[in-house]
Amino acid sequence: MRVVSVINYKGGVGKTTLTANIGAELAFRGKKVLLIDLDPQASLTFSFVRPEHWQQNLEADKTIKKWYESFDSSPPLSLSSLIVRAPRVGDYRNGGLLRFIPSHLGLINVDLELATELGGASLKQSKINYLRVHRRLAEGLKEAAFSEFDVILIDCPPNFNVVTKNAIVASDSVLIPAKADYLSTLGIDYLRRSLSELVRDYNEYAQLESGGNEVRPINPEILGVVFTMMQFYDGQPISALRPYMRQTAAVGVPVFKTFVRESKTLFAGSPSSGLPLVLRDGKTTTEKKILKELEGLVSEFLLKLGA
Repeated sequence: MRVVSVINYKGGVGKTTLTANIGAELAFRGKKVLLIDLDPQASLTFSFVRPEHWQQNLEADKTIKKWYESFDSSPPLSLSSLIVRAPRVGDYRNGGLLRFIPSHLGLINVDLELATELGGASLKQSKINYLRVHRRLAEGLKEAAFSEFDVILIDCPPNFNVVTKNAIVASDSVLIPAKADYLSTLGIDYLRRSLSELVRDYNEYAQLESGGNEVRPINPEILGVVFTMMQFYDGQPISALRPYMRQTAAVGVPVFKTFVRESKTLFAGSPSSGLPLVLRDGKTTTEKKILKELEGLVSEFLLKLGA
């Protein structure tokens, strides 16, 4: 089982679209895939189910928000009990399947509640609370049901709050979608430094024993930056985008060789169908090009993942 967090401080960079399409293509190729929606906007959730279905069948007790809130009860809710099927995405004869854990628009309040649990009467107690709060998702993923998945993709919110840190602590790797523009690339080096600080602080606290159990250190790898919403001329990214791509490579962050072109019509229309673009038949020239790019991206993703 490999766990990958998909994150960028900047919203609107195709983070959720990328997560859905990578997950769907992996399932098509025979992988058992789980998507976890940790973004309070719930865009990944609504990419697979309609709002009315979510309200009728998921909102009350089948979201990640409900799981976090259940820690005030005894026993807490099982994380694996939240796993649901994407109605439009079937299982494949080669063993591939796609499942997801829905989000909730009220998840933003959970983050605030988790932050209040970080204090303590002493420095040692504060460190123990820090580990307990930040390990919550990692501990949840230890349930036997999750070992059946080959890849778990976590769609993170566009911030570095406690819920996002939960995802990072639980992850083996980090994937960073970005547009090749000033604002989207500006925060990539800052994100890298934030990741380093989290790893440093967490591993320092992990030297303590919490509840009699030794806590293992973390070292999530940055798989790389995937440039999305690209514009091409003569088969290459237009010249206006190239300085930002070079800037990203210059700070020492790996960059995927495969890009995904911009197509607001095609990508924006996919969520309403409940079927990621990569699982649809390409009819137009643009559709075929995007499908080829997404397939190439997933091949590169698997190579970097070593899966």
